[in-house]
Amino acid sequence: MKKILLLLVLVSSIISCTTDNGPTDTYTFHALPVDSYVLPTVLKLGKTDTIKLKYQKPTSCHIYQGIVYNKEDKTRTIAVQTAVKDNEVCTTEVPPLSDLSFTFLPTELGSYIFKFYKGKNTDGTNKFESVEIQVTE
Repeated sequence: MKKILLLLVLVSSIISCTTDNGPTDTYTFHALPVDSYVLPTVLKLGKTDTIKLKYQKPTSCHIYQGIVYNKEDKTRTIAVQTAVKDNEVCTTEVPPLSDLSFTFLPTELGSYIFKFYKGKNTDGTNKFESVEIQVTE
């Protein structure tokens, strides 16, 4: 009898520890173009400024995930990242423009170049709009 009880406890503990939690949601990530932006005309060394962006979600299924922000030397490349749950039914009505902002702290004098992602050209290559801003003391 003790052996049967021990076997039942062992089997139930193995079953309860299974790592299969059923189906999981999968997502596809998208870089969206920056529709418009507001930048200061001049930046001050060591002073944090706010950069404001507007972007368009193509469907109601796009969920904001953050800003794609790549830096190389004094060039900053910026896009908006969203996620779409795979197999989700989306509304065809285009949502209104969304607002977001981030802060920027210049650490060097000279000029910084901000490249805002604007989508793809007809040949499929990425296109950007560049803005150069001077940093002064």
